[in-house]
Amino acid sequence: METPLPKATQKRQVTAIIILLLLWEVGGAVIKYSVLEERHSGSFVANLAKDLGLGLGELASRGARILSKGNKQHLQVEHKSGNLLLKEKLDREELCGDMDPCILHFQVLLKNPVQFIQGELQLQDVNDHAPEFLENEILLKISESSHTGAAFPLKIAQDLDVGSNTVQNYTISTNFHFHLFTRNRSDGRKYPELVLAKELDREEQPELRLTLTALDGGSPPKTGTSQVLIMVLDINDNAPEFARQLYEVQIPENSPIGSLVITVSARDLDAGTHGELSYSFFQSSNQVIQAFEINTVTGDIRLKKMLDFEEIRSYRMEIEASDGGGLSGKCTVAIEVTDVNDNAPELTMSLLMNDIPENTPDTVVAIFGISDPDAGDNGKMMCYIQDHLPFLLKISVENFYTLVTEGALDRESRAEYNITITVTDMGTPRLKTEHNITVLVSDVNDNAPAFTQTSY
Repeated sequence: METPLPKATQKRQVTAIIILLLLWEVGGAVIKYSVLEERHSGSFVANLAKDLGLGLGELASRGARILSKGNKQHLQVEHKSGNLLLKEKLDREELCGDMDPCILHFQVLLKNPVQFIQGELQLQDVNDHAPEFLENEILLKISESSHTGAAFPLKIAQDLDVGSNTVQNYTISTNFHFHLFTRNRSDGRKYPELVLAKELDREEQPELRLTLTALDGGSPPKTGTSQVLIMVLDINDNAPEFARQLYEVQIPENSPIGSLVITVSARDLDAGTHGELSYSFFQSSNQVIQAFEINTVTGDIRLKKMLDFEEIRSYRMEIEASDGGGLSGKCTVAIEVTDVNDNAPELTMSLLMNDIPENTPDTVVAIFGISDPDAGDNGKMMCYIQDHLPFLLKISVENFYTLVTEGALDRESRAEYNITITVTDMGTPRLKTEHNITVLVSDVNDNAPAFTQTSY
């Protein structure tokens, strides 16, 4: 006949089972919040306890924590009130760049019992940046033979804000020869275009100076200006033409500085200085200018700095070929950066129990997350521990794992375990990260005294 388990042991077993059930009962719903950028640290976001259906004080009793990728904590929970607050002032442009919407993902971890809730914080833009031209002066060379209605694209202004807070319109100072038209690009940005309203006469006026103004959609709008210098040229009746309108190329992110990316080529049917070509970037961002350089004579585009796939995955630039007479032709170069396996997986420990009582099966030992910024197979990961240990790894939510005891531990048989958690990616070559933890088995009174002899 089996001896019934003590009530305390039965209670611990029931508690462990409840913990496991709650651990795997990860809700599919996502709590979503929205807040304006640049709000001060400690600003109210929402009442987390109310949104989770918890009573006053339950967040504290259940050990609520906010988890974010890479240990970057943007939020904090106030256990007493149940409020979710900003931990620091958030800059949307710093966190998301030109990505819109700007979504920061986080998780709510309730430790007792263990439960995960997924969360999203949308960071809304405020109009805290003014339009800015990369150059204080834009030079245009326009032939005096240009007909009315001819259009001349101008370089765009950049604005770190998004949506209606970015550049919405352009204006030009009053003059007799040109009016301005604002066009929409395929990527959603707007660019200015000068349209000739009255024919030019170089002998009458060899150059014009105008002021180009960019306005964003704020109220009141913020502005930025650049001077437009128009040089009126004698007749040159053939503009340069590129062999292709679109050049596409792929380049690995580990390509050395100075590597040839691609060569663009244009031709001009004119002779003399009117047929001599010079290549340059046109309407290119700071990112393009910092990463690439172009040979003005040959059209070779080469690397100026090392690329990083995890930072920028593609570049798009316009190349201008200008002849000696002031005419130009343009083409587009699209560069795709290909990934190499240059990032080892990372492991972030969220919960670690170094001391586990014996005789308690299915006990949570650790909770951790893994991540790898690489793409494709280079970013796919697998996680494992050594064989022949009484522990199991279980996945909780995507890239979050829980380490639990496989069965009841026996301190009298073994009082300490050294566990190595290994995370490896699927790239070539495979990169891995190892994390070592030590688990001590604490004693419970499960052995009665025993004599060494049955009789003396």
